[in-house]
Amino acid sequence: MSVRELVVLGTASQVPTRHRNHNGYLLRWDGEGLLFDPGEGTQRQMLRAGVAAHDIHRICVTHFHGDHSLGVAGVIQRINLDQVPHPVAAHYPASGRRFFERLRYATAYRERARIDEAPVAADGVVARTKAYALEARRLSHPVESYGYRLTEPDTRRMLPERLAAHGIEGPDVGRIQRDGELRGVRLEDVSEERRGQRFAFVMDTRLCDGVHALAEECDMLVIESTFLDEDETLAVEHGHLTAGQAASVARDAGVRHLVLTHFSQRYHDPAAFERQARAAGFDGELTIAQDLVRVPLPKRR
Repeated sequence: MSVRELVVLGTASQVPTRHRNHNGYLLRWDGEGLLFDPGEGTQRQMLRAGVAAHDIHRICVTHFHGDHSLGVAGVIQRINLDQVPHPVAAHYPASGRRFFERLRYATAYRERARIDEAPVAADGVVARTKAYALEARRLSHPVESYGYRLTEPDTRRMLPERLAAHGIEGPDVGRIQRDGELRGVRLEDVSEERRGQRFAFVMDTRLCDGVHALAEECDMLVIESTFLDEDETLAVEHGHLTAGQAASVARDAGVRHLVLTHFSQRYHDPAAFERQARAAGFDGELTIAQDLVRVPLPKRR
């Protein structure tokens, strides 16, 4: 059975707190798992969340600040210890290759798994499979940072009543899907477009073109909201977003489910982020992320 959900492993910015671990997010996309920004402690959070090393097919690092990457060492060593049989791709800003190499070989261990490094040097598609295209966009942060967007190809949904009206049944359904036409009936006459799902992951950044491009028409947007709106000056200075800014992006982009995360330790009331997101005019599904929660992608339209 296919599963599409976000498993939240950590939600703290800069340092862990009593209730929030460093960042870490696993996107389950049918039979694949994409691990985003594994911060310190991610391996233990995986254990608590029921995530195995075998579940990871890609590691996507937005940038090389510790709260987004210190867990790379432990995760890669666990992938090797458990002898994960499939290749694991690793995407990260090319300018931080030296940091990735240091983390990958931080201590001695036996390499038994295949890690395929795929550094990101510019905007564009970084991986393409039958199930999705994964693209990266440059963000605005004191160090080079990229956000990621996963887009499923559009398909077509067959309409039984139209098929019946044209007398198309049994093996002929497969034929018209394959050939695009059957006995003068076009595929478009008996089906409708089914838009592929879209997911975006946006971490440490100020408002910029990349944020808006990544968020556009996403079914789920996972985005940092380090600060509350009253601290917008601090957010701009340190290269971050406020709750209101993140929600405004989601509102304007037509996002269906907004997940706010990466909270500064200065705040102790998660409900304040929800209030400010709603005040900004976002009226879709909204999750204020907590460690170890699972957030399903919205059902297809």
